[in-house]
Amino acid sequence: MIDNSNNESHASTPLPNREGHGGGSRIGFGYDVHKLVEGRELWLGGIKLEHSVGLLGHSDADVLIHAICDALLGAANMRDIGFHFPDTGAEFKDIDSKILLRKTIDLIAEKGYHVGNIDATVCAERPKLNPHIPAMQQCLAQVMGVDADAVSIKATTTERLGFTGREEGISAYAVCLIEKR
Repeated sequence: MIDNSNNESHASTPLPNREGHGGGSRIGFGYDVHKLVEGRELWLGGIKLEHSVGLLGHSDADVLIHAICDALLGAANMRDIGFHFPDTGAEFKDIDSKILLRKTIDLIAEKGYHVGNIDATVCAERPKLNPHIPAMQQCLAQVMGVDADAVSIKATTTERLGFTGREEGISAYAVCLIEKR
């Protein structure tokens, strides 16, 4: 039997304050998914793509931008996109998601942060996204006020598995690094 009576309890030992100890950088993760439907435009990464169906949502349903917004807000510990831009708000009905991204950049700036970099992946069977990625990078970089090299976007399929494989929807994942000014 181990005698713990002389051991100090670490439960009440405070952790060191991160300020001044590398606490100027934070990582965030975001995810979004929207259903594909007829009669809607397809917007991804701030770019309108020609396709037979588009994404259903309260806004323009740009899953890539929504995932990036969630990553940025999460890194700044500011909840999520739905908290700041609820789908019950008439002012956000059919809104261009680039506006939401710009507002997100402004929100994290109020806490003293700026974007370090973004790394995102879009999961879709069709349309083929690779030809559109440079335009998406340029568009998103301009909205966020960063160099296009700070915005990595990748596209993949799900090998015809799941809802994306059946072309019922598109999903996006994003991670980000934000840094204190």
